[in-house]
Amino acid sequence: MIKKFGTLIGLFIGIFSIFGSFFIEGGSFHALFLFTSILIVFGGTFAATIMGFGLDKFLQIPQLIKMAYFPKSYNIEKMINTFVELSVKARKEGLLAIEKDLVKFDDLFPKKMVKYVLDGTDSDSLQLLAQLEMRAMQERHYSNMSIFSKMGGYAPTMGIIGTVMGLIMTLANAGQDPNHLIKNIATAFIATLWGVFSANIIWLPISDRLKRCHLEEKNMMEISLEAVLTLQAGEIPSIMKARLIGMLPQKVQQEKLAA
Repeated sequence: MIKKFGTLIGLFIGIFSIFGSFFIEGGSFHALFLFTSILIVFGGTFAATIMGFGLDKFLQIPQLIKMAYFPKSYNIEKMINTFVELSVKARKEGLLAIEKDLVKFDDLFPKKMVKYVLDGTDSDSLQLLAQLEMRAMQERHYSNMSIFSKMGGYAPTMGIIGTVMGLIMTLANAGQDPNHLIKNIATAFIATLWGVFSANIIWLPISDRLKRCHLEEKNMMEISLEAVLTLQAGEIPSIMKARLIGMLPQKVQQEKLAA
């Protein structure tokens, strides 16, 4: 539960810490949420993103945010146990006997890899197919991550643009109503705040979260490939299990050995 909602918890803490401190010190809601400052920062960031990545990619942002905040989970231990079970059955009844057991896999990649083995694909071709899919997956994920990392770079710059515009308006109206000048100054500095805030609390963390999702999926694919190659080679189940557990983090390995 904590792992699944960790990003949301971090977002809540960030908003509470920054904006909460502002209000505790006597700041007003109206002063913080100036429409012009928010428009400059977010409008400028979105415009730069559309120009840089295209409208079609920009429209995928809500889906990518959902993916980052509610990522798909991979039950690696269950997958390893399933491969070991298939290995036991394959040694007793032959490889073709495990075809009906492919439904036990929760993810498509291991299903496809085992299906290739059942179709008679040799190990070199199997590795090539897996590497091609993993490379395509990596390029796709890196493209998604770069959107938010770029937005994290655009946002502070747009905040500076808003600050410069506010200061220009202040200087251009020098000698007029002091209240109007103060409002322009507030607009200037609030724009910087929103630019830095959106970059470091919204966009860049989403990019980092998508990178973590990528690494988890990559790990699942690498373990699947190793399992399938071991299954194809006819290794005994205990050797397969040892090889796959060896690809897990040290902490998990220690727990497995203790069990």
